[in-house]
Amino acid sequence: MNASELFVKALENEGVEYIFGIPGEENLDFLEALRTSNIKLILTRHEQGAGFMAATYGRLTGKVGVCLSTLGPGATNFATSAAYAQLGGMPMMMITGQKPIKKSKQGRFQIIDIVGMMKPMTKY
Repeated sequence: MNASELFVKALENEGVEYIFGIPGEENLDFLEALRTSNIKLILTRHEQGAGFMAATYGRLTGKVGVCLSTLGPGATNFATSAAYAQLGGMPMMMITGQKPIKKSKQGRFQIIDIVGMMKPMTKY
């Protein structure tokens, strides 16, 4: 069992039924693990929409709404929906991709401090 499979199992154990988001190179291993789970991936056209869908799902159901993006600009597109969820007290989990800096041929291209950026708008 790899880390992605373990992560998906943990999400299943927490009762996650849906993940809203966009597939990308950096989250393919996670998506492969998701493919064999009971969790349904709802494809969206934009990460911000995925965030709003997850936040609204959390608001309406009381369960954690989960959204998924790729790295860098994809993750920054969660900012507005993160603020929306935080201000409205809506339970939401945002999952973003990342790539290894030292192994990547592109170096630090599209790699930003997403945790630092989201800190003012999130609990953790």
